[in-house]
Amino acid sequence: MPTDSRRCFTPILFLAYLFGLANGIQYSQLDLQGLNDGECALLLEGPGRSSQFDYTYNLLRGNPLTYNGPQTCITYDAVNAAYLDARKRIHVSQPHGDYKPEDVATVGELLLDVSVNLARTYGLSYEEIEKALPLIDTSKTLIREVCPPYLSNVECRPGKYRRYDGLCTNLQHPTWGATNTPFTRLIGPLFSDGMSAPRISVTGNNLPLSRVVSRTMHPDEGFHDHAGTVMIIAWGQFMDHDYTLTGTPLDPINRNDPEECCDRPPHLKHPYCDEIYIPEDDYFYKLFKFKCMNFVRSFPAPRPGCRLGSRVPFNTLTGVLDGNTVYGVTEKFARKLRSGVGGELRMNPAFSEYGLKDILPLKLDIPDEGCTRANSSQFCFEAGEIRVNEQLVLTCMHTLMAREHNRVARGLAEVNPHWDDETLFQEARRINIAIIQHITYNEFLPILLGKDVMQKFGLLLEKNGYYHGYDPSVNPNVIDAFAAAAYRFGHSLLPTAVERWSKAHKFIASKRLSDLIRRPFDLYRAGVFDEYLMGLMNQVAQAMDDSITQEVTNHLFKKVGARHGMDLVSFNMQRGREFGIPGYMEFRKFCGLPASDHFEGLFGSMPNETVARYASIFEHPNDVDLWSGGVSERPLPGCMLGPTFACVIATQFSYSRRGDRFWYENANQPSSFTPEQLEEIRKVRLARIICDNTDLIDTIQLYPFVLPDHEINPRVPCRSGVIPSMDLSKWAEYPSEHNFNHFNYDPSLGK
Repeated sequence: MPTDSRRCFTPILFLAYLFGLANGIQYSQLDLQGLNDGECALLLEGPGRSSQFDYTYNLLRGNPLTYNGPQTCITYDAVNAAYLDARKRIHVSQPHGDYKPEDVATVGELLLDVSVNLARTYGLSYEEIEKALPLIDTSKTLIREVCPPYLSNVECRPGKYRRYDGLCTNLQHPTWGATNTPFTRLIGPLFSDGMSAPRISVTGNNLPLSRVVSRTMHPDEGFHDHAGTVMIIAWGQFMDHDYTLTGTPLDPINRNDPEECCDRPPHLKHPYCDEIYIPEDDYFYKLFKFKCMNFVRSFPAPRPGCRLGSRVPFNTLTGVLDGNTVYGVTEKFARKLRSGVGGELRMNPAFSEYGLKDILPLKLDIPDEGCTRANSSQFCFEAGEIRVNEQLVLTCMHTLMAREHNRVARGLAEVNPHWDDETLFQEARRINIAIIQHITYNEFLPILLGKDVMQKFGLLLEKNGYYHGYDPSVNPNVIDAFAAAAYRFGHSLLPTAVERWSKAHKFIASKRLSDLIRRPFDLYRAGVFDEYLMGLMNQVAQAMDDSITQEVTNHLFKKVGARHGMDLVSFNMQRGREFGIPGYMEFRKFCGLPASDHFEGLFGSMPNETVARYASIFEHPNDVDLWSGGVSERPLPGCMLGPTFACVIATQFSYSRRGDRFWYENANQPSSFTPEQLEEIRKVRLARIICDNTDLIDTIQLYPFVLPDHEINPRVPCRSGVIPSMDLSKWAEYPSEHNFNHFNYDPSLGK
């Protein structure tokens, strides 16, 4: 039937649909003979299933009422009917400028509602929900009127500089790696209702409470690793905040997690509540009669093209390593962070009278966002990522890399005095991102994964020349299991206290970790930044195991004067369950590791007493949460992680390298460095970055992620030639060359 006549037909169909509902007409399968392909949004195999809408549609089309064919047709009109029904309940935001996470969420809620409607109406199986529903082309339905522009019609052109929002990282698939797009799923989700409700036991019963798993499986035993320093945690969290921030509801005033779940009647609770209940016999919280932790679910994502399907959370950051910790993920916010002079970032010259380097600027707008202030005259710091103040160690890394940007910008200005602020900023940003990528793959990942795992997953960097592994068919988006479980391995390494050391490598003092969470105010004392940096390189990290410090299992985000806080391990478990992430055993299968239907099958993978504790609280080994099982595994040889987490994390870093058009080693791209420039970037070491961006540190071990050792990791003077420096003269450009090659940065062109 021609499109025009079908549109005219729709009101009659809608009346017939309502009439059919009122009279209880039984569903009938469709006769597809004579139907144009355009009428069917989706063809399903198997016995006839039809919505009342589709039945009436075929009745009015003159099709037989009895039909025994092999397929069911879900029409575009049926999708439109589900959409119109959802619009009655859900208000969809359609902002004129940037979409905020809460705006994106309204579209996600609508699409989930439509998907649930169709799944129930047609009795869709798990396979059909996961693989068939997303095939419907919603651009041919009314859904197109609410689909955000960044998900449906982005035009990309190759350019030298990345967009802040990650769009156009892939020219053929503009949303791959972009902000506010869904996490990638390695394994299909396990929701208790097949669509959205958090995971339950494979037996059909509830899983043990998240807090029960935390206190039973992850007590504070206080073991220490023998070689790794707290710098591993600092850089690891800095990388995590470059990768992932789940879109969740926030308190509209202070932009923190809402506290609207516990001790409230149902009608006053936040609609996303998934609170964590605490058993009455809890060894710690019963002392304070604390029975519930506030926790809200993640927002549902709209998929690229506003496709349908089960609930999937989304990432508010970009899926590639692009320094958004330093620069932010929107053009508007990036402009706010800049000084507007010499390509530099805005900083606070608090200690200039002492001849010391700048610190991060004050966070003056929404000052309580991610910050616990003792009074209104106290301020946290501002940087490219909102969690900069989450703990002081992380704030130090933000400060370090912001200083490095400005150091590089000044160096570029010396060799290119004719460059304007925009060119200096974009070139310094491009180099700083390359530095972050190089340190991560050259120093951090070898400690974390070991050479064997890195070789297996193609993570070893080229020694010279270009990397030719860029693959435009690889989606660099963040994996859900990486964000909600595997990359949270660092929680096992967290120390009970954070130490300060002198430039002579002598211990000065320490502070409890819980007293530094959302309280980075020590950095307002002259010289203290260097002392914390020295501490990060000299303090040993806790062992990678199932033991977690009480500083984060009982005292997380503790408020001023309070005697208890929250439990990070419970949050990990709850987040994985509401994401619909399958259990630990499913990921062992995915990674090619032995799996078992009996707890005894875990012997050898983890200590026997750990297996016994699992058997005491879980009904089936398939129920064990991924994060809990992952941190409990015995590490691989030469690796900090067990095989399951090593597999998931290495897969993510493989995607990040192979799927990033702007990857610093790439050849034949507008963004590619010259061979001479690439050689300079390969000289970069974290030790050099620390030497160049601190005031007092004059000796440092070659590899700050590992404790110093006279033979294999000696301390050397910063001023010696042992730690090489980048030669920025390789970026020198003649004015004529500048006029020809450089033009104003336009973020709309995907540069």
